Amino acid sequence: MTDTLRPPAPAPAVTVSTVDSPRQLKRSLGVVGGTLLTLSCVTPASSLFVLVPTLFNSLGTATALTIGIGAIICVAVAFCYSELGTLIPSAGGEYAMVGTLAGRFAGWLVFIQSMIVVMIVPSVIAIGTAAYLAPIVNLSPAVAGGAVMLAATVAGLLDLRANAWITGIFLVLEVIAAGVVSVLGFAHSQRGLGSLIHGVTADAHGVTSPVGLGAILAAMGTALFVTQGFSTAIYLSEELENPRRNVARTVLWTLGLSAVVIMVPVVAITLGAPDLATLTGGDISGMVAGWSDSALGTFISLCIALAIINAGIVMVIQNSRVLFASGRDKAWPAPVNKAFGTLNKFNAPWVATLAVGLPGAALCFVPGTLLTNITGVAVAALYMLVAVAALLSRRAHHKDAPAWRQPLWPVLPVLLIVALGYTLTQLDHTALIWTGAITAAATLYWAFYLRPRQDTHWVITVPEDGEA
Repeated sequence: MTDTLRPPAPAPAVTVSTVDSPRQLKRSLGVVGGTLLTLSCVTPASSLFVLVPTLFNSLGTATALTIGIGAIICVAVAFCYSELGTLIPSAGGEYAMVGTLAGRFAGWLVFIQSMIVVMIVPSVIAIGTAAYLAPIVNLSPAVAGGAVMLAATVAGLLDLRANAWITGIFLVLEVIAAGVVSVLGFAHSQRGLGSLIHGVTADAHGVTSPVGLGAILAAMGTALFVTQGFSTAIYLSEELENPRRNVARTVLWTLGLSAVVIMVPVVAITLGAPDLATLTGGDISGMVAGWSDSALGTFISLCIALAIINAGIVMVIQNSRVLFASGRDKAWPAPVNKAFGTLNKFNAPWVATLAVGLPGAALCFVPGTLLTNITGVAVAALYMLVAVAALLSRRAHHKDAPAWRQPLWPVLPVLLIVALGYTLTQLDHTALIWTGAITAAATLYWAFYLRPRQDTHWVITVPEDGEA
């Protein structure tokens, strides 16, 4: 391993013994395999059928517009990720990128935001499984979600290439489900395209009310969350072949495909809902059943359930890599670092996988709305810090380092920082408090444990990629 891409730090250089350090992950993925895994982590169908209904509840016909604005913001975010991910290809993802360019404390803050996301997102998605298993079995959302997380944890212990094929098959099913919903929605259109711009909601009695800009901004955290998974390519950068070319391709292909798979059905559902009260209710399964026969509705529901299981598998794979990298970079006491860096015979970080999957199963028993709101805050903060690092990506020797370079630099990172900073002020106050409290506790850990040991702890490394 080498950290030659990291600018000189004031602390003395630390040489990590190859005996004591964890093994490197194996480069075994091409663009296709990486895109399948990354697109599965975006989980377009599970985002569509689990997260989008909550947007319909508050935004009605303005849901597509809100997701579209979020997708545009994500294009600028994806450019930042692509440049930083090819410049610093590490399984640490955001924290390795930001820590290398903006300093180790900034990297630590990013790591905490990413940990909030990686620990909560799989549970939020998994909780939605119960509604779509209803045609064959009735389970409580918490129990169904916990079971999905346990199954995903077991799959995460297997070979990564095998998981790429498993998730690829599930991805085909979820895209089919999204396609069928799109066809049915457009075939039963009840309103014109103008309704997508003029946001309106309705209560159970059919009383309508307009959707203002404040409501759209308040929902922006969830809208960003809907397409958030394209960043998985960064976490897989140590396992992608030719990362300086393939990371950017994987990030951008994933965002483009996921935006289409999510936006087209959202537009179709908005136009095809029988009335505004039904649309605002967000019962997509009920609308599908109304547009078709019960057999097709059951098929769609089962495809969605498989999509959620698929999402859980990929998220556990992604998130275990973050903990693996944090152990390698010595973020914890020595026994914890060693455990997180341990690989099994399938070259998977098995302790880190369990550390992600088992708490994720427990989080399924926490109210889903709170989890979603906290995740929205963490995602916005994470993207803003990545944009800050993108402003620093062309200093000193980084300026001439081989990497994919984003267009319109530094304009896009600056606009992102302003937009996301304002968005944070509009999000749920309870979620802001929870996220702030977690960040404050992490800051104390930095001040009293990591900073005094900065010569030996939290030493951000970037493995060889074969092209440096």
